[in-house]
Amino acid sequence: MTARAETPVSYSLPVGDSELDLSDACGRTLTLRSTGRIFCVHCNRITSKSYNQGYCFPCFQKLAQCDGCIVAPEQCHYDAGTCREPVWGDHFCMQDHVVYLANSSGLKVGITRASQVPTRWIDQGASQALAIIRTRSRQQAGFCEVILRAHVADRTNWRAMLKGEQVVLDMTAERDRLFDLCRAELNALQQRFGLHAVSVLTGVEPVSLSYPIQAQPDKLVSLDLETAGVIAGGRLLGIKGQYLMFDSGVLNVRKYTGYELELTLD
Repeated sequence: MTARAETPVSYSLPVGDSELDLSDACGRTLTLRSTGRIFCVHCNRITSKSYNQGYCFPCFQKLAQCDGCIVAPEQCHYDAGTCREPVWGDHFCMQDHVVYLANSSGLKVGITRASQVPTRWIDQGASQALAIIRTRSRQQAGFCEVILRAHVADRTNWRAMLKGEQVVLDMTAERDRLFDLCRAELNALQQRFGLHAVSVLTGVEPVSLSYPIQAQPDKLVSLDLETAGVIAGGRLLGIKGQYLMFDSGVLNVRKYTGYELELTLD
């Protein structure tokens, strides 16, 4: 789903060559049916199984965007000259990144390209977020994240996120607390790469986000299109992160990237 940072967040779902505005869908009956066809998001070939959220197996094996350093950016090997797609690396890894704190299932640290703010925060279902460091590359952001995650989580618990019970945090105070704990290590990174490459952000205001949710599901059951083939007649209660929240359970839409689905909205 694509999202716009409005109040609440506004969602759209790609349908063919257009997008379906889901802003008014909450409270209505939404049916999703898998046709059984899966397309690779890179080469568009039909594949029997999706890898890494949308790729066929050959693309999963050969593309730099499927390398392990994507989930462990501190392991980026672009500077070593061994990136399999250096042109892609120029456009993805060697760009300004933001290290941030988010309150999704509790306080967490994460990184994203500067151009993906606030989209990344919305995708994680964050109710609060704060950019705390700006770097000149993905690897530098990864180094910062490694330092900070010794003191704060770096993953979102989707069940806790969807329950919507997050305590409002003083994000500025949390940032300052972490900076105090990690000052020596962050200073060492700045000495290594330069202040222009690892910039600590202290004048940025926290962002608050809300989502279109009418009610919470009675049970946070994860719905699976792979086994069910169809989610029929479910009343859409809300949308948060990349989850559709039905009265029968919740569906992680991103999990089905590349899947051909038939949609009916009553």
